[in-house]
Amino acid sequence: MKFAKTLALAAGVALLAVSCADDLNLKPKYGLTAEQVYAKPENYINVLAKLYAGLSISGNNGPAGMPDIGGIDEGFSQYVRVLWNLQQLPTDESICGWADPGIPELNTMDWNDNSPFVSAMYYRIYYQISLANEFIRYSNDDYLATKSFTDAEKADIRRMNAEARYLRALSYYHALDLFGNVPFADESVRPGSEPPMQISRTDLFNWILGELNAIEATLPAARTADYGRADQGALWALRAKLNLNASVFTDGAQTKWAEAMADCQSIINAGYSLEPTYGYNFMADNHLSPEMIFVATFDGNRTRNYGGTTFLVHSHLGGSMNQADFGTTSGWQGNRGTFNWANKFTLPGDRRAQYLYLDGQEDTITDVGTFTQGIGITKWKNINRDSTAGVEPATFVDIDFPIFRLADIYLMYAEAAVRSGSNVATGVDYFNLVRERALGNNSQNVTSLTLDEILDERARELYTEGHRRQDLIRFGKFTSASYLWQFKGGEQFGTSMPDHYTLYPLPAADLNANPNLDQNPGY
Repeated sequence: MKFAKTLALAAGVALLAVSCADDLNLKPKYGLTAEQVYAKPENYINVLAKLYAGLSISGNNGPAGMPDIGGIDEGFSQYVRVLWNLQQLPTDESICGWADPGIPELNTMDWNDNSPFVSAMYYRIYYQISLANEFIRYSNDDYLATKSFTDAEKADIRRMNAEARYLRALSYYHALDLFGNVPFADESVRPGSEPPMQISRTDLFNWILGELNAIEATLPAARTADYGRADQGALWALRAKLNLNASVFTDGAQTKWAEAMADCQSIINAGYSLEPTYGYNFMADNHLSPEMIFVATFDGNRTRNYGGTTFLVHSHLGGSMNQADFGTTSGWQGNRGTFNWANKFTLPGDRRAQYLYLDGQEDTITDVGTFTQGIGITKWKNINRDSTAGVEPATFVDIDFPIFRLADIYLMYAEAAVRSGSNVATGVDYFNLVRERALGNNSQNVTSLTLDEILDERARELYTEGHRRQDLIRFGKFTSASYLWQFKGGEQFGTSMPDHYTLYPLPAADLNANPNLDQNPGY
């Protein structure tokens, strides 16, 4: 059962969208009161569906008409789309030729506290958190003790409570990564009761770890949940990401390489396996891939909006590319890569390089607005593995967005092993599994690893999947002069940037509304 795909619209019966004008003080609006909605145990699954659908839809009347987030074009504000833009456009893997407000400054690292995409991500995160807080409030043991639900119904609701806490932790993880010291409220803070207090980045890091530890035993075992729902595999992947970046998130106070490796090993032991054909991970029926751990689900009929993987297909399509090859009928001529990134594809026979499109493209970018300047990318396709098109081939696509997949886990283990100097041989073995899949043989296997080799392999394996900014920061290359790419810092061939750009600023509107908040340094 593809949970979020089949139930995303059901959530709209219970919830009406709200505008994000007051961050954590948002309160979902119902056709009924919240007490009436949660009076019936059968309603919980519909509200939970809205929490999952929040990763995929932009509002309850897609593709437009009832947006969750105000103040920005609805298509621009979808969760995966704004997350992708903030994680990809300031890096070597992606550059966008559009002149829409907010896009050029992401290309050149020139954003500020009024940048529309920065604000949209911030409010999207806190919209998700506010919805999750309410669901958690009405599904905790204290509330359930007041209801005459059966024991079986209460057990189901407790499992859903753990899923909602996982989704809230995921959004707080994105806040931690992108914004650092942020406003914080959990289910104990009633909407509208008080402006939320600011939590330090380290304290939020520790809180998220505590939440994941607390719900681990309640979530279903890895690979047993309905497709698209969180289980222990999804939890281990998120916790591994937290621990891999612990030094960054705690300003060097904590390193947790062993903990990251332990969660990666749990995932590996759970029975996930690499999809034999790399490209099948990014096609319309990628739900068939055995390496998917947690995804944001998309469906051309049920999750219609101009974000998510619809955005990823169309925004990379242009120039001399054949639209039919992508299972759609239009290209938006926006995103492509730089030659600095493309030059990392040096392994003979690397199948991942077949998705770099060079026909009619110039590798040097002198005019960001010209799509045919830059390396075309054809990785995302609304085509099934049997070569048929997705269910709605004109515009909206069926491709699920892989938030966590196994190849990333193998590379994370290898990195943590090299950084810690422990279990290095095992890390090399996992690294080689990723490389063998890419080449179809072991001709380029290695017997030792450096951190630069791991970073380059991540660039080849995970490109345009929303990891690059975080990776470059963790490896000390995002703002420094040690690695430059086209239009980094606004210069044609790149320049170094001040380190405060490793975090985005809190939106000025929220600072003005909440006296408890201080801006990130440098802004």
